[in-house]
Amino acid sequence: MGPKRDRILPIIERLAAEHQEATIALRFRNELELLVSVMLSAQTTDVNVNRVTPALFRKYRRPEDYLVVPPDELENDIRPTGFFRQKAKAIRGTMRMLIEEFDGQVPRRVEDLVRLPGVGRKTANVVAAELGEPQGIVVDTHVRRLSQRLVLTKREDPVKIERDLMRLVPRADWGRFPHLLIWHGRRVCLARRPRCESCVLNDLCPSSRL
Repeated sequence: MGPKRDRILPIIERLAAEHQEATIALRFRNELELLVSVMLSAQTTDVNVNRVTPALFRKYRRPEDYLVVPPDELENDIRPTGFFRQKAKAIRGTMRMLIEEFDGQVPRRVEDLVRLPGVGRKTANVVAAELGEPQGIVVDTHVRRLSQRLVLTKREDPVKIERDLMRLVPRADWGRFPHLLIWHGRRVCLARRPRCESCVLNDLCPSSRL
């Protein structure tokens, strides 16, 4: 099977060939829409977010637009994404900070992004990566599960998993690596019944021998 440092490049290459279309599922047209979409995606599906955002983004085009409406109006506009009160509060707080501290622009540094209300490291990593400046590796449920199955990490904490992956994955691949694992996790390496027999990583994955 080989040590993980020897396996990581073949893993990336095979997944990239297998999932050439792997990319973020959220739909957005600019940096502000990206940030809002990722914030809305917490505790819900990307499909659900994509149902809400076309009308939302026609109505709210600038940070100021999110602040001129009553809070309950924004809550109603994002209600289908769940946890709408908390999300609306976070979005309004974020828009206020963008205006007051970042000239209305979405910051690109993870250190700045995590200062925004409702923006954790995972959200910040997604935004930075999609803006073409990945500064870490996004760790969601798929990335966590597949990294553990591939024995790229034995950690449980997402922050520690990210650190392990950052030591292994070449920096040039930090942005696409999570997408590759997410697509593979949704299509092949399923949570309950992984399809090891049809997996391109079969001979590189210690879990396929279990």
